[in-house]
Amino acid sequence: MGFLKMRFSKDKPANSFLNPAKMHGLRKRWMFNNISVVVFIVTFAVVGISTALASYFYSSMSTGLLAKAQTASNFFKNIQTSAAYIQYAENLTETFTDKDKLELQFINANGLIQLSSYGLTAGTSPGTGDISNAISAGTISLWRGTDPSTGERIMAVSSPIVVGDQVVGLLRYVTSLKVVDQQIFIIIGISILIGIGIIAIVYSSNLYFIRSIVEPVAEMTQIAKRIAAGGYGVQIEKKFNDEIGELSDTINDMSMKISQSEKMKSEFISSVSHELRTPLTAISGWAETLAAGEVQEQEDMQKGLNIIVSESRRLTKLVEELLEFSRIEDGRFFLNIEPVDIKAALEDAVFTYREFFRKEGILLEYRECEEDIPELSADPSRLHQVFSNLLDNAAKHGGSGKKIIVSIEKLEHEVRITVRDFGPGIPPEELPHVKYMFYKGSSKARGNGIGLSVCEEIVGLHNGRLEISNAEGGGVEAAIYLPFN
Repeated sequence: MGFLKMRFSKDKPANSFLNPAKMHGLRKRWMFNNISVVVFIVTFAVVGISTALASYFYSSMSTGLLAKAQTASNFFKNIQTSAAYIQYAENLTETFTDKDKLELQFINANGLIQLSSYGLTAGTSPGTGDISNAISAGTISLWRGTDPSTGERIMAVSSPIVVGDQVVGLLRYVTSLKVVDQQIFIIIGISILIGIGIIAIVYSSNLYFIRSIVEPVAEMTQIAKRIAAGGYGVQIEKKFNDEIGELSDTINDMSMKISQSEKMKSEFISSVSHELRTPLTAISGWAETLAAGEVQEQEDMQKGLNIIVSESRRLTKLVEELLEFSRIEDGRFFLNIEPVDIKAALEDAVFTYREFFRKEGILLEYRECEEDIPELSADPSRLHQVFSNLLDNAAKHGGSGKKIIVSIEKLEHEVRITVRDFGPGIPPEELPHVKYMFYKGSSKARGNGIGLSVCEEIVGLHNGRLEISNAEGGGVEAAIYLPFN
């Protein structure tokens, strides 16, 4: 009800709306936040997969080498002399069949090569950790790293050969990690490519998604700017049945309501100007005529004074309605509650208007309720204002029917008061809007469209309701429902 609270100034920038310059920032934030998460997840996955595969390959190789070294060293358990050890080692080296995959070495107790399936020079020292650990601890030792002499990445396992209680040498297997490292690098590369592909797909899908949001919002921004600049009633084409579509509907609804509000405001200003000008013209004209002494007849003089009094009262009523409107808009509309005899209050209003209506040729009929109606907690002056407005409206818009009926009846939890006229009624398409502030519809009767909206505000503050409808047989019926205490 009433004037829309939301107004746009033509010289005020629409900072409350997104503007195209900010669209890029929205796109960047969206893309950065989403792609960052995806990059983190993909990176974590690539690193995790690569680490797991590398660990698997190296673990498989080390397990195989350890098992092979353990098996080979078991053949030396029955050897009793160093000479027999050397003889057996030479035979094993000469008949070694895995030369294309492994190098078999026999290392003496000083860490120097004695025999090699690759024909390495005897007396050289590999100098790797597996040799020193196996000699000192007397257990099989595994080592992976860069060969000090060749710079090649290798994996080596050394198993001690014990004759009696003394470590006389080591059986050592050595294998290159070049092929394994290449396989791991290939897997890592494939994983990285897959990760890049995933990021590209996510980037493309996010770009499409954010574009499907940003572009409609940018379009809505432009429309909102046009509305803020005074282009009320402009509509946005609805392209989506989602939240964007709901936003479009909301902006379209806002635009239409602002347009209607502006139209009603213009009509209100025009109507109020006319309403003020008419009584002021009459008052001024008759006052000047009387002051100039142009009226000699007592009857004409009395007629002029009556017109001045009547138009002054009408002007006072108009000003009071405008003040009421101002109080409603500012939230300064309050009630002074006290116990009220609702029947007596209604009868006072009927008595006040009955003689006035009789002079206008309108019969005011009052149908009293036979039942006792309990007192209501209400503001008597405000209720009198409601009754007066409804009676005045009935005479103004339905006075052509020459009859107005006022009735009161007691319902189960509330009292019902009706004011019914026998005029032409209200067009059905206008009926839902008659209680809106400033709405006059197609009625040619004088007025500013404030009265009914003030009445509804007052009745609403009493926790009641005001219903306006076309009565059966013609005319309009206004019904007030007020709850008991």
